[in-house]
Amino acid sequence: MSEFMSKIDREARKKAAQILREAFLKVVEQINSGEPPVLEIPKRTLSNTIYDKERKLLLLGDEKLKRNFLDLNEAKRFMQTVLMASIIYEALINDEYPTIRDLYYRGKHTIVLKDPSGKTIEENTWDEQAESDDVIVDIEVYTNLLREQMLILSKEKGKVVGDMRIRSGNDVIDLSKMGHGAYAIEPTPDFIEFLDVNAEYVLVVEKDAVFQQLHRIGFWKQYKAILVTSAGQPDRATRRFVRRLNEELKLPVYILTDADPYGWYIYSVFRIGSIQLSHESERLATPEAKFLGVSMSDIFGDKNKKPYLSEQERRNFIIKAKDFDIKRAEELKNYEWFKTKAWEKEIAVFLEKKSKLEIEAMASKGLKFLAFNYIPEKIQTGDYIA
Repeated sequence: MSEFMSKIDREARKKAAQILREAFLKVVEQINSGEPPVLEIPKRTLSNTIYDKERKLLLLGDEKLKRNFLDLNEAKRFMQTVLMASIIYEALINDEYPTIRDLYYRGKHTIVLKDPSGKTIEENTWDEQAESDDVIVDIEVYTNLLREQMLILSKEKGKVVGDMRIRSGNDVIDLSKMGHGAYAIEPTPDFIEFLDVNAEYVLVVEKDAVFQQLHRIGFWKQYKAILVTSAGQPDRATRRFVRRLNEELKLPVYILTDADPYGWYIYSVFRIGSIQLSHESERLATPEAKFLGVSMSDIFGDKNKKPYLSEQERRNFIIKAKDFDIKRAEELKNYEWFKTKAWEKEIAVFLEKKSKLEIEAMASKGLKFLAFNYIPEKIQTGDYIA
C-alpha cells in the first residue's frame, strides 16, 4: 500500500472490499451446496420507481429480478456482473483507482466457444461502455455500495467556492482562497471532511458562466453563501456534496436555473432524485432544496408581484419555446412530484406563453442586479418554490 495514500482512502478501500467479497461469496456458497448460482437484484425500471410524497424522494420499489446462471436469457448478464465485481475487487485490494472507462477496458474481451453442433462462436463480454456502466450500477444496487465508495473515479464536473475549510485526503483546502477559480468537487465527496464553515445557505447555479460571474463579483462573500455550480445536469458527486451540506451542516439550499423544462428537471434531480439513480436518492437527493428561479412570475409577474422584467426587456430577452420544449413540459406534468399547485401553475404559464428565459437574461439587466438585487430579494421574501 502506498505510503502517500490517505487514511480515509485506506479505510474506505478495506470496507468496500469486505462488503463486495461477502456479497458475492453467496454465489460460491450456492455452488458448493449444489444450487444453481443466482443473483437477486432490485429492478431498476420505471415501473419499480416510486415517489414517496412524505419523504419527497424517488425510491426504488421492492421488485427484484433473478439472474440465474443456468437461464440462457440471464447467463450473460450474470457472467458480466460477476466479472465486473471481480475486477473492482482486484482494484480495491491492489490499491488502484480505476475509472469507469478503465473498468470497461479491463473487462472487455472475446470468449471463443463451440455450440452443440461444433460451430465456433465468438462472444464479447460487452461491446459498448454503456453496457459495462449498467453492470456497475447493478453491483451498486446489489451491494448497496456507491461506486464512489468502491474508489471508482469519474470526471469532475461541479465546482464550489465559499468561506469554508475542508480536508481532502491529507490536505486542508480553504475554499475562500481559490483566486478566480473554484474547487472542483472530487468524485468521492463522502471522503471530504468539513472542518469549519461560515455560511448561511447554499446557492446552486445551473450555469458555470453565471457561477463565475457571481464568484468574481463577490456574491458569496457579501451574502455568506456557499456557491456551487452543477454546470448543467448535475453529476453524482455534486448532488452528494450538496446533500451533505444540507444534511450535516443544516444549510438551506436554493437552486437557480433557466426558466424552462430542462432547468426545472435539473432542480428536481437535486431535490427528489432521478429515475435512473432512484436506488441512490437517499444519499444523493436534497428534499429540502428550494427552486429560487428563474420562475414564470419573475418574467411575467402575477397578482401578487410585479415582474422583474419590463415589457421591453421581455421582448428583448424571451426565447420562444420550441416543440421539444413544449413536449418536455407536457412530460413533466405527468410526474407525480410536479403535481403540486405551485408547479402546475408554473408549467401552465409556460405552456400558455410558450416562452422561456435563460439566467443570463437577468444578468443582462446588470450583473449587480442579479447578484445584489434579484437573488437576495427572492431569498429574503421567500419567493421560491419549496
